[in-house]
Parts: sequence; C-alpha cells; structure tokens
Amino acid sequence: MLDVCLLGTGGMMPLPGRWLTSLLTRFNGSSLLIDCGEGTQIAMKEQGHTFKAIDTICFTHFHADHISGLPGILLAMANSERTEPLVLIGPKGLERVVSGLRVIAPELPFPVQCIELKDREQVIERKGYRITAFRVQHNMVCYGYSLEILRAGKFDAERAKAAGIPLKYWNPLQKGNVIEAEDGRMFTPDMVLGGARKGLKVTYCTDSRPVSQISAHASGSDLFICEGMYGEPDKEEKAREHKHMTMYEAAHLAAAADPQPQELWLTHYSPSMVYPKQYMDEVRKIFPGALAGKDGRKVELNFQDEES
Repeated sequence: MLDVCLLGTGGMMPLPGRWLTSLLTRFNGSSLLIDCGEGTQIAMKEQGHTFKAIDTICFTHFHADHISGLPGILLAMANSERTEPLVLIGPKGLERVVSGLRVIAPELPFPVQCIELKDREQVIERKGYRITAFRVQHNMVCYGYSLEILRAGKFDAERAKAAGIPLKYWNPLQKGNVIEAEDGRMFTPDMVLGGARKGLKVTYCTDSRPVSQISAHASGSDLFICEGMYGEPDKEEKAREHKHMTMYEAAHLAAAADPQPQELWLTHYSPSMVYPKQYMDEVRKIFPGALAGKDGRKVELNFQDEES
C-alpha cells in the first residue's frame, strides 16, 4: 500500500487556500517528499502528517517555489526530536544550495546527506522505493521523478518442496536472499518465486515543456502528477516562453504514454488561475482520466491482489 497526498497545487507563490506544489508519499512507515516551497510545513500539518517520518526529500529544481521551504521543514523535523539521517536528492549543485539555506538552520540533531543527480536519467534505491530521476526541459536544470514499489514473484511452496529446500530457508529466499546450506548446496530466490508481480508507480513532473521522456516515464503509472500551469487558451505563448506547459499539453503527454497512466492529476497552477476545474471538460476530451488537483487530494494505492 502506498499513500499519496498532494500537499499543494500552486506555482510561483503560495495563495490563500492554495499552497505551493509538493507531494508526500508514505510507504512502510517512512515518508518521502518531493519539493518543499514556502509554507510546505503548514500544508503538512493541515493534512495531519508528521515531520519525523520524512527520510527522503527529492527536489525537481532550485527555483524558490520548490525549495525555499526547506529551512522550515528541517527545523520542524529537529523539533520533532528526529535523530535518523535525512537524504536529499536533487540536481547538481544541491549541496551548495542546501548549505546556503541552512545558514538559518545550522544546528540539527540529525545528519543530512545530499545525493546530486549527474546523469540525464538516474536510479536510486531508497527505503523500498526505486526512484528514477529524469531530466525535463525548463529554463534551468530540472528533473521529474518516478517512484516505484517493485514486487517479487509469489512464493511457491510446491516448487520449494520439489527442489528439496529445507523449510528454514523458505523465508530468507522469499525475501530475496541467496542461501548456502551446510552441505554446500546453493539456493536462490528464483527457485521458489514465480514471475515478478505488478507493483505500484507514481510519476511526478512540474516546470517543463512537454517532452517525450515525460510520457515514457509516465507509462504504466498508477498515478501521473503533472504541471498544468495554464488553462486559458491565450496563455499558450507564455507557457512556451517560460518553459512551462498548459493543462492540454499535460493531457496529451498522458494520452501518449504506452500503456497510459490510470489517472492524471494536474497541479502547479498559475496564480492567475482561479478555478482550474472550469477547463477540465476540454482536458478530458484529450485524456478522460484527468482530474484538477487540489490541495490535500489523497489516494491510497494498493497492489492488485490486495484491492478490495
């Protein structure tokens, strides 16, 4: 089970009733945050989430509306008596940017580790996630992220018995361990597991022009969260000029993915956009599974064989 909460949906500046775009996911007792602009810690408190459980923060890029809330988050985590390490992931230069922001949060009771992304696509295994960072097209270096929870094949007791594997080795093999028995025999997980089962996947992208790699990474996602900064037809040129995208361009990215994502949530709205829902009829003509994201929108994603 993966809990997903869109903490805010704004771009550029927080507004009354609309916090800056940020995503919180929870899996296996740990929390992962993508972006934390000004006020993100308030958005978290409004949704009833704790700071102490955050162990990974991913940054798309270093514009203020995506990272300026970091000092507040760090101080809130310190006040929650956190001592476990915190990992920050982001574009090259992350350590320098974080050091600058930490001038106002210099002493923390936990270590902070920075992982700087150097390739156009990079995979990081972390706390049960496979995090794939991929470059997109903004007016500075910017990444999208796919978060995947992978699942090994189902344990097959009959295969284990037929292979003569002692019962005491079944659980370690099921967990992916290779076992060397006392008699020298080697047992591997593939001897007792079936084919890999469908896991869970969430893809997140803001601040970019529509480029093919976004559709490629959104393919097969249970949820695709994407910038839809403008809905007004007369804002298309502005979107191109500032390297953002419209709601309709985001919908076309979802429609082009193969296989298509189950659902699309639009986010990162321009401050000029008062009622995002008013554009959704036209957006759904392009991708029927599109929803106008709103602050606090949540979903609980379950593995297929656990769905009610």
